[in-house]
Amino acid sequence: MSKKSKSPEVEPEAAVEGQIETAAEESSADEGGASSEELARLLEEAHAKAEENWEKVVRVQAELENSQRRAQRDVENAHKYALEKFAQELLPVKDSLELGLAAAEGSDHEVADKLREGTELTLKMLTTAMEKFGIKEVDPQGDTFNPEWHQAMTMQPSAEYEPNTIMAVMQKGYLLNGRLLRPAMVVVSKGSGTP
Repeated sequence: MSKKSKSPEVEPEAAVEGQIETAAEESSADEGGASSEELARLLEEAHAKAEENWEKVVRVQAELENSQRRAQRDVENAHKYALEKFAQELLPVKDSLELGLAAAEGSDHEVADKLREGTELTLKMLTTAMEKFGIKEVDPQGDTFNPEWHQAMTMQPSAEYEPNTIMAVMQKGYLLNGRLLRPAMVVVSKGSGTP
């Protein structure tokens, strides 16, 4: 280690060497010269203290690197498995749809009623799962058109609706915790076709 380096491990050693020089000067002033054994002991103590401090620095640096690796792994896992709970909620919905398809193999009226009832229950399960995770439906029928929330598929003249009013919803939109996930696809009125 050179004295020109400004790394933290050198500074304590330089301070210890300064103490040794000061002790040596005081000793030489008092006794006319310090003994070589005393100087060797002071030097040995200074080296032991520097070694101890170096080990502490290395240990702290290793702990810091381990903490950074753990934090990075936690972030990666959070991204990778963020949808785990949502996926678990959707699995019963998929199971229900598969059961519905299996039940629809017959063609009589009773099978159609069972299929309809099963589909309604499955839709209810899906809606509940989505609501648990902050997904809210946007069904703007009759509302004023808002380009931030709605996507106009076409405009039609209408005497029944005011201009710029949503006449029909072709596909519902959805919000995720208040942020637009998908805009509603709508048909917008452009007022009556007569001047």
